Amino acid sequence: MHVLTRLRYAAFALIVAWTAVACAQAQRAPANSAYQPEVGQAGKDVVWVPTPQAVVDRMLDMAKVTPQDFLMDLGSGDGRTVITAAKRGTRALGIEYNPDMVELSKANARAAGVTDRAQFMKADLFETDFSKATVITMFLLPGINLKLRPKILGLKPGTRVVSNTFTMGEWQPDDKQTVDAGCDGSWCTALLWIVPARVAGSYKVPQGDLTLKQEFQMVSGTLNGNGRTVPVQGKLTGDELTLTAGSREYHGKVNGKQLELH
Repeated sequence: MHVLTRLRYAAFALIVAWTAVACAQAQRAPANSAYQPEVGQAGKDVVWVPTPQAVVDRMLDMAKVTPQDFLMDLGSGDGRTVITAAKRGTRALGIEYNPDMVELSKANARAAGVTDRAQFMKADLFETDFSKATVITMFLLPGINLKLRPKILGLKPGTRVVSNTFTMGEWQPDDKQTVDAGCDGSWCTALLWIVPARVAGSYKVPQGDLTLKQEFQMVSGTLNGNGRTVPVQGKLTGDELTLTAGSREYHGKVNGKQLELH
């Protein structure tokens, strides 16, 4: 073979080898390995501001997440809440509209070694099914929380919902905590709601005829028994009801349309 021909063949072979290596590396690398989100960047519904890690930890503590839970993070951003939950043994799914953020989250989950429990999907919050979640986390604006509220209130009683800073309108939180250590910004408050069962209506209970009105987790009404009617006030924690009638306190459990009171 001519010397020049051999040199050209060798150069071609080297180019082919480099190309093969580059393709293999590209397949192994995250699709968005160069993507770096910026605080305040625009999104579909909100701008992106990450929840401080100390607040993420507090939110998960307040929700009392366990390996038996299924957590959904609405607007999961860089994936830190989902990944933190997964490190605690919880199965978690992040819902995020920005595809670059989704790929970044997947890469972060791989780096943390939790891909078996941390999943991410590109989806619209308002078109996503939350029904399998036992815990929901979010850092969304109040207006979006209000739009999602009917859907959240329709979830299984006892579902825990935790928000960074922003409220649910007149639905008051069951718990509210401010994080001091590890949070220096404005987004340092965690709020917890527990989805209440629906109990408005009339019931025959051993104590008499019970009529209840309901406003989120708070209930009021009357108990008619033993020839007298007394006002009642109470609170729901999921499907468990604590009720005060006159000077007596009762505890109950909602089972579908039935109410057990003792």
